[in-house]
Amino acid sequence: MIEHELRATFARHEELAPPAGPVRAAIDRAVHRRRRRRRVGTAGAALAAIAVALVGFTVVVPRPPESVRLGALPASPTPSGAVNLLLLGVDQAGANRRADSILLVHVPADRSRLYLVSIPRDLLMPRPGGGEADKLSWTFGRASGETGNLTAGYRATRQAVDRLTGVPVDAGAVLTYRATRTLTDSVGGVQVCLPEPVRSAHTGRRYPVGCQRLDGTEAVDLLRQRYGLRDGALDRDRNAARYAAGLLRQLREQGTATSPVRLSRLISEVAPTVTADTGDLSLAALSAVVASAGGADPLALALPVRARENPTGYGFEPDPVLAPSLLEALRADRMAGWVTAHPAQVTRLR
Repeated sequence: MIEHELRATFARHEELAPPAGPVRAAIDRAVHRRRRRRRVGTAGAALAAIAVALVGFTVVVPRPPESVRLGALPASPTPSGAVNLLLLGVDQAGANRRADSILLVHVPADRSRLYLVSIPRDLLMPRPGGGEADKLSWTFGRASGETGNLTAGYRATRQAVDRLTGVPVDAGAVLTYRATRTLTDSVGGVQVCLPEPVRSAHTGRRYPVGCQRLDGTEAVDLLRQRYGLRDGALDRDRNAARYAAGLLRQLREQGTATSPVRLSRLISEVAPTVTADTGDLSLAALSAVVASAGGADPLALALPVRARENPTGYGFEPDPVLAPSLLEALRADRMAGWVTAHPAQVTRLR
């Protein structure tokens, strides 16, 4: 009896119901708009994550920082020419910090790949205003002073690199061990491929020949090592490039740029320790540049140097034959040709 009453009620009100077609069309339009907004937000977040991965870790800059916010990156024209980033890895907290790792990241105008160019920390540089040359790594410590002013250290090192290379730097970063641990663990570890075994002088841990996945603590331990390596600090620079390449490869293989869940998790974990100086570029524009060059594995190499005696011990000076041609290739954005002509200068990444 209840069923008959319900059928009668539906029959009486059926003619009052609106046509289904327009309602369905309105629902479809609303769903499409929501999906489109989601895609736009995800794209912005993906670019932010790529910028975080490259510009990286903890960034201390000579101007107020620009925060990374999901889906809220400011629009700005994307540069069409080459872009250069200067990354500095500092060795300790507090006063007298030194820039132990100095990496110039070159993004060519054709966006074919990233070039990771290490500059040795023990490169001897003349002091501004004259005086005996000392090591490039000390430039950071002298400028940062007893208070450990990272901004001043970054500025002074950037100016020194500019005098050395003549390469315009578009953005910069100072990397710390704490943020390296956080980022490494956030992506599930980073695979680093070593051509020779490394034994840690700090923990006694042994890193064998071949590819191995490192967690944050292990990655920091490896990146600190120079004692016992055949070329000392030069080999440490090569291992830093191997780590950077492994990190970028891990993000690409995980599909981080296309996964809203992974992307949101990564940025939420890393963002508290990350700010970025983009110079005259917006973060969105810088991210777009990095993303467009991320399809191929990066190429890593070091500024060619030779040993030189110094009152403070040993140091390096630019190789008089190879260094000028490399720096000219950087300035002229012709790195692909230089690498083809000097394959022995390329660091083996895996």
